[in-house]
Amino acid sequence: MVRRSASARSHARPAARWTALALIAATLGLTGCARMLVVEPAENAQDPDCALPTLMMPDTVGDLEKRTTSAQAATAWGDPASVIARCGVPEPAPTTDPCVTVDGVDWVQVRDDEETWQFVTYGRSPAVEVLVSPQEVSGATALAAVSSAVERIEQTSQCVAAEDADQVEGEVPSQPQG
Repeated sequence: MVRRSASARSHARPAARWTALALIAATLGLTGCARMLVVEPAENAQDPDCALPTLMMPDTVGDLEKRTTSAQAATAWGDPASVIARCGVPEPAPTTDPCVTVDGVDWVQVRDDEETWQFVTYGRSPAVEVLVSPQEVSGATALAAVSSAVERIEQTSQCVAAEDADQVEGEVPSQPQG
């Protein structure tokens, strides 16, 4: 049996502890990064008004679990991601694109191809974008899930039906020929 002096034992234990702690930290770090989704941050993601809605996003959308993203003011659900919400996108101008109101939040549907539906809040600054994979979850489910968080951004205008819109007097600009 080999005996170590008390001094040798005290130096061996901290080294073993540091090695164990380093392995645990590396494992946790790899586990935490493995599910992180790389998302491009929105143009104005640093807007302070994005903080609370981002923190208040739900843990699930339908049966999709929330996952960590690489971007400030962005949240995603599903693996692979089927719903992505980003705060700080450009606000849409008045439009004739379809607009729906979900739990007091107006959403303009700006894209609805087979693979991705894109909704952007109308009348809120900063604006929030929600991308939905319609094969995995319905747009209605996604918007209903996130609207309670998004409603924390002050509403300054709202969608109106075409017959309720203010009519502008004057000539309609001609379309360029070409």
